[in-house]
Amino acid sequence: MDSKDTAIVVKPQIEASWLEVLEHEFKAEYFAELKRFLISEKQKNQVYPPSSLIFNAFNLTPFNDVKVVILGQDPYHGKGQAHGLCFSVQRGVRLPPSLQNIYKELQEDVGVAPATHGCLESWAGRGVLLLNAVLTVRHSQAGSHQKRGWERFTDAAIQALSEKRENLVFILWGNYARAKKQLIATERHLVLESAHPSPFSANNGFFGSKHFSKANDYLQQYGKGPVDWSVD
Repeated sequence: MDSKDTAIVVKPQIEASWLEVLEHEFKAEYFAELKRFLISEKQKNQVYPPSSLIFNAFNLTPFNDVKVVILGQDPYHGKGQAHGLCFSVQRGVRLPPSLQNIYKELQEDVGVAPATHGCLESWAGRGVLLLNAVLTVRHSQAGSHQKRGWERFTDAAIQALSEKRENLVFILWGNYARAKKQLIATERHLVLESAHPSPFSANNGFFGSKHFSKANDYLQQYGKGPVDWSVD
């Protein structure tokens, strides 16, 4: 790991509005421990995504621009896949099965034809916060950075959105994401829940959930512009 990579881990680079909201988390002891863990990990293992992309979801979707939150668990753990947005992969990477199913539901629900790539940065730029609960992972070891502090950090982000914003849509796919419902003020926001889009569970309620159109209906009901769900 070079000195530049280390510096990014030691001093997180995050968009200004999110830094203001989450500044107290960066100063907490648990986050100092998390940084020490990441520095140690990077000296011994390949860690995804690159340090410059760890906070990509926040950097591409500023706090006051968020309309919809989609929650994932942790980053893809294959080389070149993860780039800081849940369910999204970098261009040129083969579409993961869950994302293929998301594209199928997207087409059935709102008529958006499946993209030839899996990069969802266009969604992030239109107010969709694509947030994993855990922001880093060790190569080829799913869940390897769980319970190191990331969950506390991302829970704080979810709670901040719940408390400081109104009429957002939280999309929770699968049991792990659905457990985050307790962090959300459901009287102020819309929570949409279903099975995970994984091939193992998509037929148990993800397909046919129509979350994309339901999200837009709610946003329009409260005077917000709908999300353009096309993938550029």
